[in-house]
Amino acid sequence: MGDICTRNCGFCSVNHGRPEPLDEAEPRNIVDMVRLMQLRYLVITSVTRDDLDDGGSSHYARTIKELKLNFPDLKIEILIPDFKGNKNHILKALQAQPEVLNHNLETTKSMYPIINRNPKNYSRSLKLLGFAKEKGFITKSGIMVGLGETIDEIIELFDDLRSIQVNFLTIGQYLKPTQKNLPVEKFYSPETFKKLKKIALSKGFDAVESDPFVRSSYNAGLMYGDYMASRSTSLKEKKQRHPFKSTRK
Repeated sequence: MGDICTRNCGFCSVNHGRPEPLDEAEPRNIVDMVRLMQLRYLVITSVTRDDLDDGGSSHYARTIKELKLNFPDLKIEILIPDFKGNKNHILKALQAQPEVLNHNLETTKSMYPIINRNPKNYSRSLKLLGFAKEKGFITKSGIMVGLGETIDEIIELFDDLRSIQVNFLTIGQYLKPTQKNLPVEKFYSPETFKKLKKIALSKGFDAVESDPFVRSSYNAGLMYGDYMASRSTSLKEKKQRHPFKSTRK
């Protein structure tokens, strides 16, 4: 949806301002890209477009539908903005049937004023993820660490995500992209990232990627594939434990 975002978060180096109109050829161009690269799993993300009536959710939907039409076996993860929390707009993207709904909390609630976000947006993001889970979707979120948060605040964030049954989590080190962005307050050690992964898994996440260079789409296809394989194995084991089938019509 272009390279200009309507928001201006302190950690991000994407240009902000007044975006250009949507490129109506973009869905078809993405189809061509998938064909050229012979992809099996695709993560689609975008800038935030608060200037559009539906935040661009219909553009997401059209892109997903084009992809599904051309590549029935392609698995799609969408990493979406919050669409201002409008459930109708969120639903528009979900109705196109992506395999995974990803929306990043980015950081702990305490850090939202620091990164130039309204603290209310933290709850809005949780509600978005909870709404997608209510609709039966696999959900995912991601955070950066090193902006000034505490370990206890990170663990509280884990609990917030698990309270709405988010499946997947990515954790990476914040790295200052330009001199104008927020400074790195702390570099976490690889051992700390391993500790955070262990804690997150103990909270009930189905899959966690935690490492200094992890970003939202890191190993996304593998994460999804492993999860689906484990579900398949679990269902098979249940059938083996309960071999008797109902004879009722």
